[in-house]
Amino acid sequence: MKLVPLGDRVVLKQLVAEETTKSGIVLPGQNKEKPQQAEVIAVGPGGMVDGKEVKMEVKVGDQVIYSKYSGTEVKLDEEEYIIVKQNDILAIINN
Repeated sequence: MKLVPLGDRVVLKQLVAEETTKSGIVLPGQNKEKPQQAEVIAVGPGGMVDGKEVKMEVKVGDQVIYSKYSGTEVKLDEEEYIIVKQNDILAIINN
């Protein structure tokens, strides 16, 4: 199955939160609050949303930071995704 977002929605896959201690021990991400960092998996077409023209600024493969309490969590084929509006994406991370 494939998620295809509508309008100005974007499908994100949250990046794994791991933290390494000073001595090199990797702590699993479940002990921490999840980071608001994700990879863009799918992008809606944009167009007219609520009477306004919306141009999609993100593309598949971008790493982004999104608002903490935004979006809808969805589980599909044992994978967890978050569907957010493009306005809920705060920044694109350039490497």
